[in-house]
Amino acid sequence: MAEPAHAPIDVASLLAAARRPECGAVNLFLGTTRDHHAGRRVVRLEYEAYERMALAALAAIEVSASERFQLGHCAIVHRLGHVPVTEASVAVVTSAPHRAAAFDAGRWAMDELKRSVAIWKKEHFAGGGADWVEGHRLGAE
Repeated sequence: MAEPAHAPIDVASLLAAARRPECGAVNLFLGTTRDHHAGRRVVRLEYEAYERMALAALAAIEVSASERFQLGHCAIVHRLGHVPVTEASVAVVTSAPHRAAAFDAGRWAMDELKRSVAIWKKEHFAGGGADWVEGHRLGAE
């Protein structure tokens, strides 16, 4: 269930969808907006993406994670638009028969998202001003 979202991420629904009778572990990672970066006070983040391409990339990560780690379930949701401080920008939920696979899959999926999905982040600062966060070239190791 890969999804770019324009509203707050519904964590309870993600967790409910991850429950499987054969899985003894459900792992949730939330990436949230923090209030500072490089000595400046951040008041919100803003994310942009070419949604169709981002959705396809997120779905491919879910499939790869599910196969690689033998998951019962994998879901990735990334916010687009404005995300206030403390709210979640991204959620990765994995379920597996055992905790190691659920943890490992969640970390792998998040790292792969950062490496390969074209979603751009802008930080808005207290007192005005904003900067796009410099990332790395897509697909770069």
